[in-house]
Amino acid sequence: MSLVPYALARRVLFSMDPEVAHEITMAGLAATQGNPLKLAYCAGRVDDPIELAGLKFPNRVGMAAGLDKNARCIDGLAAMGFGFVEVGTVTPKAQPGNPKPRMFRLPEARALINRLGFNNEGLDAFVANVQRSALRRTKNPSLLLGLNIGKNAATPIENATDDYLLCLDGVYPHADYVTVNISSPNTKNLRALQSDEALDSLLGAIAQRRTALQSRYGKRIPIFVKIAPDLDEAQVGVIAATLVRHGMDGVIATNTTLSRTAVQGMAHCDEMGGLSGAPVLEASNKVIAQLRAALGPAFPIIGVGGILSADDAVSKIRAGANVVQIYTGLIYQGPALVREAALAIKKMVK
Repeated sequence: MSLVPYALARRVLFSMDPEVAHEITMAGLAATQGNPLKLAYCAGRVDDPIELAGLKFPNRVGMAAGLDKNARCIDGLAAMGFGFVEVGTVTPKAQPGNPKPRMFRLPEARALINRLGFNNEGLDAFVANVQRSALRRTKNPSLLLGLNIGKNAATPIENATDDYLLCLDGVYPHADYVTVNISSPNTKNLRALQSDEALDSLLGAIAQRRTALQSRYGKRIPIFVKIAPDLDEAQVGVIAATLVRHGMDGVIATNTTLSRTAVQGMAHCDEMGGLSGAPVLEASNKVIAQLRAALGPAFPIIGVGGILSADDAVSKIRAGANVVQIYTGLIYQGPALVREAALAIKKMVK
């Protein structure tokens, strides 16, 4: 059980620039995850196993990608009681991301806007950090690890597949599952990869490379695709059909939104970037429901976007998700949200 009330820590963190607060938090996790100081934030993991895509998830609440872009804090996040942790997005080469300031709080809406732009230390550093984690050095790890891949900003969109394949080659031996991120709004033209022909080409290439990697390493690693909430039902239907056609193992719905309808008039509402937090819940759940209708009952769906309470997490399961992820909710509510959400989902599904 966490020894430090998050309300106190949040008061201090929210007095800082959002990105500075993020950097301090991640540095703190990295410094404490291997010693008793992790008692400040650790919690018991709720036991609520579910099998998806050939994997056994210890419970149905995961950490979404984006918080730990460089895979420095895998063990610290694992200590918070998540059933699975996803890190990244990683790109083949290190890149600084977009100019600062690029992260903004909207406390009135319990939301964030970010335009970070896949800032990360590159594939080699990312894989080295994964390999150093206690989770990856344990024969019987206590939770699952997802590795999230993307493209460099400088790579022309017509060459995006090359970047994804480079990343897939690098992360494949170390992942429980791999997520193909084609939905960040902060890399120019990236969401164009969700269109019919582009997605068909990208996933076809990824499926082919996965077959080769499966032969090389003697194991088949599930691949999930992360999509945006800013899609209409016809677009969701096309994406669903393409996922099935190329043998993808699941879908993560959704990333941040470009919509500002729910935050009009608030400070920072006009900042460029993706909006996350409470305002995304309804749009994300709508896409989840459309995916479930298009994909049928068996296709794995990870629901993410707008979970700020246990009830929000349950709403994603009711919409059609099998498991959920949180990110902005962790910033506003703290690590206690992980256990609260996991317990609520366990109670609902029993």
